[in-house]
Amino acid sequence: MKQSERNDDREPEEQVQQQRRQAGREAGELAVKLADEQVSAQSGKRTGEQEDDTEYCAHKMVLEHPEQTWEVAGHRGDVPEVRVLLRINLRSSALPQTKIVMGGSPSPFGMDEEDLEEAIELLRVEGAGVIRLCGFHFHSLSNNMDAGLHAEMIELYLQKVEQWQQRYHVQVDIVNAGGGFGVTYDGSPGFDWPLFTKLLEQSESRKRLAARGGELFFESGRLLVAEHGYYAAEVTDIKRSHGEWFAIVRGGTHHQRLPASWGHNHPFQIVYTEQWQHAFSRPEVKQGRVHIAGELCTPKDRLHSDAEVERLRVGDIVVFVKSGAYSWTISHHDFLGHPHPAFHYLTEEDEHVNANSVFQSASR
Repeated sequence: MKQSERNDDREPEEQVQQQRRQAGREAGELAVKLADEQVSAQSGKRTGEQEDDTEYCAHKMVLEHPEQTWEVAGHRGDVPEVRVLLRINLRSSALPQTKIVMGGSPSPFGMDEEDLEEAIELLRVEGAGVIRLCGFHFHSLSNNMDAGLHAEMIELYLQKVEQWQQRYHVQVDIVNAGGGFGVTYDGSPGFDWPLFTKLLEQSESRKRLAARGGELFFESGRLLVAEHGYYAAEVTDIKRSHGEWFAIVRGGTHHQRLPASWGHNHPFQIVYTEQWQHAFSRPEVKQGRVHIAGELCTPKDRLHSDAEVERLRVGDIVVFVKSGAYSWTISHHDFLGHPHPAFHYLTEEDEHVNANSVFQSASR
């Protein structure tokens, strides 16, 4: 391939990276703006004795059911008063539907919305002087791609909290709206963060929460880290079986379980290596489709099926991108006793591989 062709192929990727950086800046600017609104709304409420923001967040506990009141009371240690959030499983059919849902239906997560009155009364009576209800927690779904529906869900949360404040006369310092921000692995458009933050900024319910001294928290781990992890595995064998090609890598779902767990083809790139010290010819597949499988003795150990590649050889490195979230952390590390992978951490100051010259994007 000519250098000019490489430059042409590189431009779309650079544009994508530029868009991601711009979205990150916009998200950061909005976060500062929202925080300023909330801090100004709470001015005069916090005292000089209030802990810093890190401790302020860390000292909140989420109760999944009211009976945890006694457990918290018995283990509070030196903390004079434990501040808790009640996790609520809403009785609503208006919640978005994703592959994994934890709310809006029978679930082991949180407490039934119908039990809320009883839970608040229990905290007031049994937790008096020991436990203080300071807000509510929701986490109804996972990996939602629709930013508009997500904003509507947050609006539903805030409206519910307003109703409970009026009905039960409770002070709400925090509404934790959980996570659920989606990441795509098939090249389709992902969660539209700029749209979501724009809708959130316009929300009258959010503004009223801030005006009453309340804060809105999110758990956006996947969205923050998915793009910043890579899983690299060496191809150890290439074989043809019943007319189809298979590439076996040194690794598999015991290192990167997400594709097996979610049932998707994980995106990857190929790093070509030229080191080959054997007398026999190097096994390879050219301009064809190949299944990329791990080394475990199970057909479920597959990372990508029917991938179209220009070339893939034994000794090349397959780099699975978007491996920063729910990859190693959810994997069955010690299944069959295979070694754990090595971990390398890079900062912005570190030199990185010249991706434009050695990476080949896999067809989705």
